[in-house]
Parts: sequence; structure tokens; C-alpha cells
Amino acid sequence: MAAGRGAELLRPPTSSGRATFLELFFDLAFVVALTRVSQRFADLSDDTGWALVTGFGRTLLLFLALWLIWSHTAWITSRYEPEQPIIQAVVIGTMFSGLIMAVTLPRAMEERALPFAVAYLMVMVVRPLVIAAALRGHPRRLVPFRLAVWAVVSAPLWLAGALGPDRLRLPLWAAALAVDYLAWALGWPLPWLGVSKVSRWRIAGTHLADRYQQMFLIALGESILVIGVVFSGADYSAERAAAFAVAFTTSALLWRIYFHRAGLLLTDALERVVMPGRLGTASERTHLLIVLSVLVTAVGYELVIDHPFGAPRPSWLLFVVGGPLLFLVAGMRLEYEIFGRISRSRLIGLVALLLSTPALVYWRPMVGLSVVAGVLALVALLDARRSSGQSLELPASPIGRGEASDVRDSEA
Repeated sequence: MAAGRGAELLRPPTSSGRATFLELFFDLAFVVALTRVSQRFADLSDDTGWALVTGFGRTLLLFLALWLIWSHTAWITSRYEPEQPIIQAVVIGTMFSGLIMAVTLPRAMEERALPFAVAYLMVMVVRPLVIAAALRGHPRRLVPFRLAVWAVVSAPLWLAGALGPDRLRLPLWAAALAVDYLAWALGWPLPWLGVSKVSRWRIAGTHLADRYQQMFLIALGESILVIGVVFSGADYSAERAAAFAVAFTTSALLWRIYFHRAGLLLTDALERVVMPGRLGTASERTHLLIVLSVLVTAVGYELVIDHPFGAPRPSWLLFVVGGPLLFLVAGMRLEYEIFGRISRSRLIGLVALLLSTPALVYWRPMVGLSVVAGVLALVALLDARRSSGQSLELPASPIGRGEASDVRDSEA
């Protein structure tokens, strides 16, 4: 009887795998957040040496905090019925906190550190307690309880970083975020309660794949927004128009490469595996890299459209070339997760970019972006040639296959 109480919150097998309109509404807060992250990255364009490293690290930390909030929410709505009023209230509350984090993000490492940290902790501590209370006597209530306990452990570090000296903020928040990510990886272990590995959760795999694909498209949409805003605000010239066209082509190629087979078949792969939680966990880390790579690439667009033939700046290569490099690496990882192999086209593209980078240090920014677009076009062309005339390749993920005992022992 106790296990039956709260069971109405669980996703039934007949639940639709598509994201709800509320979840798409929820993503709007993260459109704002990703735009702010890109702007913080863009502000580093004139930095060099240690200032560039620390500035990049600060922005990366803020992005990882946002990603953890979004990713946890995607898993919650893949595990619980998003049409239930309490889950809808949780999503709306998370959206509000995410929006606070987004609007404070430009100065979150400075005078707005406290509201950013408090908004983050409201999600990490309060949200799982609400879900645990709603589950009442159901055995699954222990899972959100674990999350809340571990969030309480890292909370003093977040608050100390927000209230303490500015010079200690980065190391304290880095330690706090490391605790939060480590807890996620270990399954939030607690004495007497054991662990709850995310890879063993019963989830709606189709829904989770849908959410990852949507977040990639949101990041890609943010890059298109950057292209349009920067070009519309700059003085018109043929050089800037050419940079605008090359930047748009690059984003179109990122879309093509992602959805050519691996990204397109992510849903099918999660449906086929015995333990979708395992593949979902691996895919979450991969999409973190993919989304980050698109954001970094978008910063490169802004720099090149503003100064297509300006003086060469080695630090710009971090964005112009570094973003696409990270995208290809993450794409190779995604291919392995879906098919258990890595295509030759990605390797060729990766090697081509690595070999061309030293020479691009001495060339104008427009040349670097054009080389990137050319390499990505080559990858897309090789993909099309490889699949031409062949039947659609089926997923054969080596992750999440599992055994019958794994299914019986998985989290209820």
C-alpha cells in the first residue's frame, strides 16, 4: 500500500515520449542563459595568457552549473509524468531559478554571485525535497532524498564562494561543482541507503533523446542569433557580408554532421538497449561537449564578422577553430555510443583542423573561419558519399546492452 502512494507521479509505459509544451517553455530560460554564456566568452577575445585561462575557466564553471540544472530536469521529466501538477510546478520553479541564474550570469563571478548561488541551491536542494514529499511512501522517494543531502553538502561551498573574497570564488565554486558532479557520477551514495546509479534508472529513453536533440538545436539557434545580431549591428561591408555567409554555412554544416546518422538515431538507440539509463548517461556527457562546442564556435562567428580581416590574434583560434575541433571530438564519441564505431570522415576532419591550426595563427580571422567551413564541408561530403546507395545503418550501441539480471536489479 505504501509503495502505491505517489506511484501516480511515475511515467507509465504508455506515456508519450515527446517533450511537452511546458518543457519547451522551460527551455526559453536556457535560451537566455546560453546567450549570456556566449557573451561572457566573447568578452575574453582581447585577453591573453593567464587572464584568458582564468576567464575561460570562470565562464565554463557557470555553464556547467547551468547544464547540471537543465540535465537534472530532463532526467526528472523522463522519469516522472510531466503532466502531473506537482511535476509541472517543479519545472516552472526550476525555470524561474534558471532565469535568475541567466540574468545574473554576466556578473555572477562579481557582484551578482549571491543571487546566482541562491538560485542554483534552490533547485538543487528544494526541488528534490518537493519530489520526495510528493512520492510519499513510494520506495523511489529515497532517490530525490539522496540528491538533496548531497546538495546540502556542497551548499556551504557555494555560499562561502558567493559571500567571501572575490579571489576565493573560483576555487570554492569549482570545488562545490566538483562535489555535485561527483555525486551524480557515483549515484549519491549515503550510509545505510547505498547508491542510486543514474545508469540503472528506468527512464523514458525516447523522451531523453528528444530533450538532448532539442538542446543541441537551441544551442545552434543561439549561434544563428549571434550571426544575425552581430551582422545587423555592424557597419555593412562586402567583407562582413562574406563572413556572415561563411558563419551561417558553418552552422548549417554542424547541423548536418550531427543529424547525419548518429544524432538522428539517438532515439532509436535508446529504445533498443536493455538499460537506456546507461546510454542516456553517456549521451548526457557527450551533449554537454556538443552544446559547449557550438557556443564557443558562435563566439568565433562574432569575432570574425566584426573584424573579418583584422590583425591575427592567436587567442581567437580558441573560438574559431577550438569550437569546431571540440564538436568533431564529441561527434566521434556520439558515433561510438550509437554504432560502436567511429567514421573515417570525423577522423579526417579532426586531423585536418589540427594540422592547419599552426598556420592559421598568422592568417586573418576570415581565413581561419573559411578553413573551418571547408573542413566541415569535407566531413559532410564524405558522410554523404559513404551512405550513398546504402540502406540506413541501424544502431548497435555497445553501451546499455545489459543482461536480464540488470533489468531486474535496476532502480524501481
